[in-house]
Amino acid sequence: MLQTAESVTEGHPDKICDQISDAILDETLRQDIHSRVAIETLVTNGLVVVTGEMTTKAYVDVSGLVRSVVRDIGYNDQSLGFHWEDCGVIVSIQEQSPDIAKGVDKKEIGAGDQGIMYGYATDETPEFMPLPIVLAHKLTRKLAEVRKKGILDYLGPDGKSQITIDDTTGKLSSVVLSTQHSKSVNINKVRADVEREVIKKVLPSKMFFKNTKIFINPTGIFVYGGPRADTGVTGRKIMVDTYGPGFSHGGGAFSGKDLTKVDRSAAYAARWVSKSIVVAGLAKKCETRLAYAIGKSEPLMIAVNSFGTGKYSDEKLVKIVEKNFNLRPGAIISDLDLLRPIYKQIAYYGNFGRNELNLPWEKPKKLKF
Repeated sequence: MLQTAESVTEGHPDKICDQISDAILDETLRQDIHSRVAIETLVTNGLVVVTGEMTTKAYVDVSGLVRSVVRDIGYNDQSLGFHWEDCGVIVSIQEQSPDIAKGVDKKEIGAGDQGIMYGYATDETPEFMPLPIVLAHKLTRKLAEVRKKGILDYLGPDGKSQITIDDTTGKLSSVVLSTQHSKSVNINKVRADVEREVIKKVLPSKMFFKNTKIFINPTGIFVYGGPRADTGVTGRKIMVDTYGPGFSHGGGAFSGKDLTKVDRSAAYAARWVSKSIVVAGLAKKCETRLAYAIGKSEPLMIAVNSFGTGKYSDEKLVKIVEKNFNLRPGAIISDLDLLRPIYKQIAYYGNFGRNELNLPWEKPKKLKF
């Protein structure tokens, strides 16, 4: 059985949008923790469009924030076809609907929308994440590192990876890595350098076998990347943000949304629950499912799937969850201390399994059972 996952670098058009949307959220939370934010960003050739809803006491220089995000990503060379100084920025943001606010802004916070949220954890990696997504993120992070450190200074900000693992052998069936590069560099040099400096330095040699397929820029040259080549939109990389395509997702994106939006806060809570169960030794892998109705605080559903690895039945695990966790939106926000500007940093390379960051939903709770 084959398992596949992909990742993209921070210079990918969709990820530019996620970072801009979350940078705006962070800035509003920095000034006003009661901000209500639902920001969507679109980038295309020479243009950034920021829209959505926002009710806040904060003052946000949206255009300036957009340009700083684009600059920090690395779009600071005119040859890349997209530049932080001269890209157009259009801003059209309105206040949050009073109908939504009526259901959310009350003594006990109601869910900001209806929906189903999933959280997952497994003991197969130190990150408690599926191995394919862990390796895919490591490849794109290494790709960005060799660019920023000047090891391969001809690389551009846009790139992506894809890993396929054969579960029966634990070996790599295929590795795909695509990276933007300077026009002056020969594609054969790009392929040799990237295989040596990225793939072979990230992926364990024991995972390769003689039939492992390695594809580096499989279509050939990749000079025109980023917004010049591809339109990006907030929230289009939801499987990259979570656990990879082999796992459940309720469909709601994260970036640009404040924490009353259960698309985000309940997904973090579900990960917290699942990881706590696995770390406690109650299951080797665990999926937690939550459902909410807009304006209502009590979850409509709490369900657990331990995939046959549980120490107890799934029904018993649900009882343990109910005993140990308050999964109302207001309690999630309070218990995980979510009203902080911590979101831009997770707008790329995943929202989960980030051991290098001090993320509250990654700290397992000691369970009573």
